[in-house]
Amino acid sequence: MAQTETFVLHAALDGGRSVYRDIEIDPTRSLHRLAEAIVQAFGFDFDHAFGFYTGLTLSKIKVVHPQYELFADIGEADAGVLGVEKTRIATAFPEVGHTLLFLFDYGDDWLFRITLKATGTKQPKTRYPRVIAAKGKAPEQYPEPHHDEDDDESRFGPSCIPAT
Repeated sequence: MAQTETFVLHAALDGGRSVYRDIEIDPTRSLHRLAEAIVQAFGFDFDHAFGFYTGLTLSKIKVVHPQYELFADIGEADAGVLGVEKTRIATAFPEVGHTLLFLFDYGDDWLFRITLKATGTKQPKTRYPRVIAAKGKAPEQYPEPHHDEDDDESRFGPSCIPAT
């Protein structure tokens, strides 16, 4: 791979092809940097653990290898799971068309299908990673809980209701 090559990765929010971002990035960067770029492209805070998985459904991600997890970098992953800090994007995405499932935030289970869409050439005076295409509005990472304006207990709790 030439030092002037870039990868264009298509990151689609799972469950809807109408929300996606195409990210151009240096393929010699780590999967950790790719994860950060994906999360930022969707306007999320990069504040949770994550992994890249070969199994393309949530039920199969823990049985198909290879798997790449942040947990492996801190010594808390299952046997055979690889880390994201030292694994290069080019290693995880060996050819155009290759797809991995990116799971961000194991509590909220944000799922993205990441596909190597194309390769490109680095342009002078251009910063990578960069979003080169976007479609659809990203959902809120932490949606506000619904509150009934007339329900003082739900907004303030029973100890905050003024005595009458």
